[in-house]
Amino acid sequence: MSETRVDGAEVKTAHQDLHSEQGALRGEHPGRSRNPVIKVADLAWLEFEKPDLDRAEVFARDFGFGIAARTERELWLRGTFAGSPCMVIRRGRTSRFIGPAFRAAERADLDRLARATGSDVRDADVPGGGRVVDLLDPSGFPVRVAHCGEQLPALPEQQPLLLNFGTRHRRTNVTQRPPREPSRIQRLGHVVLETRVFARALDWYLDTLGMIVSDFLFLDGQRGRGPTMAFIRCDLGGVPADHHTLAMHLGPGNGYVHSAYQVTDLDALAAGGEYLGERGYKRSWGIGRHIQGSQLFDYWRDPDHFMLEHFADGDLFTCDLEPGWAPMSTSGLAQWGPPATRDFLGAGPSPQRVRDVIEALRGDNEMDPARLLGLLKAANS
Repeated sequence: MSETRVDGAEVKTAHQDLHSEQGALRGEHPGRSRNPVIKVADLAWLEFEKPDLDRAEVFARDFGFGIAARTERELWLRGTFAGSPCMVIRRGRTSRFIGPAFRAAERADLDRLARATGSDVRDADVPGGGRVVDLLDPSGFPVRVAHCGEQLPALPEQQPLLLNFGTRHRRTNVTQRPPREPSRIQRLGHVVLETRVFARALDWYLDTLGMIVSDFLFLDGQRGRGPTMAFIRCDLGGVPADHHTLAMHLGPGNGYVHSAYQVTDLDALAAGGEYLGERGYKRSWGIGRHIQGSQLFDYWRDPDHFMLEHFADGDLFTCDLEPGWAPMSTSGLAQWGPPATRDFLGAGPSPQRVRDVIEALRGDNEMDPARLLGLLKAANS
């Protein structure tokens, strides 16, 4: 067992200084591609359709987004950090998730990606302009890779509270009164997707976009069949990157699970939650701290039933950290906090969910009765 240092202290950690008690076994998925087409630098924005943009804007402001642009047909949302917007909502007949857009590290990456995939490079319909390549992942999600032109300027931040720790008294004769206001979003952090073709989709993101796996989860008694969830980060070399920019798990449907947005600290997250609760919104799960990624979290549903997460204090990894492996379970989602709710787990037997299960078990995909039973067991463990 090797050692690592945190703020001058020696800390023994499991799995050769990794973040998981288990590493890969011989022959298991390496969690990265040997020769990816490109390496994306980050998640740029997410795309949705909703019928009521006015209602969407009210929730967006209450949740803590800024408005980057608004037309009759589109609503672009942003965080306080400089860069691209983090969400576009277009007017549509129904509420649905369209897909993610990733940020190319260089303009030339778009040409390389277009040649490798038989796609075209076109102008981006985004504030500030730019260029994009449109792709389709194995799950059927439209995926855009963008190189943006003019960047949005930074906005004023919520300042982190000055905290007293033990004998370290940095605040005297001053009280703590975090304002009851929206948790001011700083940036888009990650998106989580469900897919019936997990293995194919995983390899596509690693081979095409150059992403790498931080952590794998597997079903109890089924590790030999491979993982059923992956937390995937961007490969920025020696520059630390979020523990996951994309997370995917095997399931009976192909769809959006949630997206996550960084805020300043725990007080901003908690006070923003109080603000949302006072306005009639319902918390889906939280407040707590995750295991994979370590984020402080708080989950909410918007009026169109999409789940969004406020998070703070997430893990950052460089490219040399290997994937961890852990069993998939509901109890393994958090270090502390309330038990995961049925709403968060999507455990309600809705008619659509029943149709998804029937279609998945009949279709040509990675779902079968053993996988389904394993997922149900994990949800209740």
